[in-house]
Amino acid sequence: MLNLLFPKVCSACKSVLLKTEEILCTQCRHNLPLVSHYKTGNETMKNIFYGKIPIEQATALIKFQKGGITQELLHNLKYRGQEEISYFFGKWLGKELTETEKYKNIKAVIPVPLHKQKLKKRGYNQVEGFGKEIAKALEIPYYDDVLIKISKTKSQVFKQRFTRFQSEEVFTIQREKLIENKHILLVDDIITTGATLENCALELLKANKVKLSFATIAIA
Repeated sequence: MLNLLFPKVCSACKSVLLKTEEILCTQCRHNLPLVSHYKTGNETMKNIFYGKIPIEQATALIKFQKGGITQELLHNLKYRGQEEISYFFGKWLGKELTETEKYKNIKAVIPVPLHKQKLKKRGYNQVEGFGKEIAKALEIPYYDDVLIKISKTKSQVFKQRFTRFQSEEVFTIQREKLIENKHILLVDDIITTGATLENCALELLKANKVKLSFATIAIA
């Protein structure tokens, strides 16, 4: 009865989903602009951080296109309460990473955190499901209480790199014993200039003998 009155629709095109479809209809899923760095060995994402911070691997699942499917999905995830999109992409990438040798030595997943005020207002961290599903697939811990954001900034998506660093996103780590001597996967929803991931990484690398890799849903 509920399905008749409130049918599940595609998060991108709003068409009614078939019983075998989840979050996206088959056509929208087929039309997603995949980048799949973990398969191709593409260095695009790693090059963003070249000479700035040492990272082991870096991957994104899809390419962000303004006005396209990916923009609609990320807006639904971040601003329209569709948290299930995060879990959907986490299951997808998690399955792929279990079949990728380079990611098999990762020991924990950590999300880019939200400031507590923004978390309270939104009700969830948009990258939480993504990180949890990857950790579940790799059979490793998910820690959302190691990296903490202690300054609140406005949305970073449309800011230039210099301006973004001026905004002084401040992160700190606690319980760092949990990540010492480990290869950590830091996850976020989208990478644009890389400033947020870089700031997070600089803090995580203060822990003893930590190695870092990155994974995001999308890359701009």
